[in-house]
Amino acid sequence: MVTAKAQAEDKATFTLSGALAGASRCVPIEISGFAIGLVFGTLAKQAGLGTFEAAAMSALVFSGAAQFVVLGLWTAPLPVAAIVLTTLVVGLRHLLMGAALGPVFSKLPRLKAYGSVFFMADENWALTMGEFAKGRRDAAFLLGGGLLMWFSWTVSTLLGGVFGSAIQNPSRWGLDFAFTAVFLALISGMWKGRSSILPWTVAAAVAVASHHWMPGQWYILLGGLAGSLAGVVRRGV
Repeated sequence: MVTAKAQAEDKATFTLSGALAGASRCVPIEISGFAIGLVFGTLAKQAGLGTFEAAAMSALVFSGAAQFVVLGLWTAPLPVAAIVLTTLVVGLRHLLMGAALGPVFSKLPRLKAYGSVFFMADENWALTMGEFAKGRRDAAFLLGGGLLMWFSWTVSTLLGGVFGSAIQNPSRWGLDFAFTAVFLALISGMWKGRSSILPWTVAAAVAVASHHWMPGQWYILLGGLAGSLAGVVRRGV
């Protein structure tokens, strides 16, 4: 017999209240995200991008990790092939993140599902997975948080470009730690006790080893894959 709880978890909703809840939960995190956007806008201007060019990149790409990597490659003439390949490698982690959302998002109409995942970032994805772990199935939670983050990221990039001359050295203001602070907060929220030790340890070890021995940003993807595989193996044991 299918229980009422199982029936509820088998359904996916997409409501305004869910979107507002997602946006509300992302507000504390996005305070740090706003600071990161200011840093990106400042560094983008120092790298030679125009203020509106940097803001357009943030609006269209919406991937802080990839955008910071691209800035490191932004030289004349532009190494287009290297930029495309590096961005692809950094972004491949979204395949794993999307797969984790699949059991719920596969039940949505395509427009809602694909429209929402464009606004998927590490932060609102992690919060959404926390919601799903509690049995809630309102998929608009991801979109609400993502829209807030996208707007904040774009606006902060624009402001960083406009007022970047006043922040010549972001580390002097502690803004360089904002990125780390966000992910420390997310990791603490996703900790599930002893069951997290093995996959997290494997992911960290593989990522560190890959960063040391392999060029580029492959450590992001390889660490994620190794941790996911370790989690699958542990669950099957």
